[in-house]
Amino acid sequence: MEVLWLYIIAVLLRHGPTYGYDVRRRITEDFGFKPATVTTYTVLYRLQREGLLEKDEAGLYSVTGKGVELFREALGFLRELVGGLEASLPSN
Repeated sequence: MEVLWLYIIAVLLRHGPTYGYDVRRRITEDFGFKPATVTTYTVLYRLQREGLLEKDEAGLYSVTGKGVELFREALGFLRELVGGLEASLPSN
């Protein structure tokens, strides 16, 4: 899932530092779908490698400032995308 990173960051921002296995559970609880375990860990690792997440000594993931910034940019892009698509609807 190409947008799974958005859900992961959203969960970490909502709930604070979280273990990887809890990220997946919280996505299911908060957003109503269950991402694959391997996919979740792959995305967590990639986000950490790109500096968007950090993992402490206890194994808890949290969002970095860079991660918050990119998350905000992505939300702005999605708002523009939805606005543009909604403008295509015929008015009643």
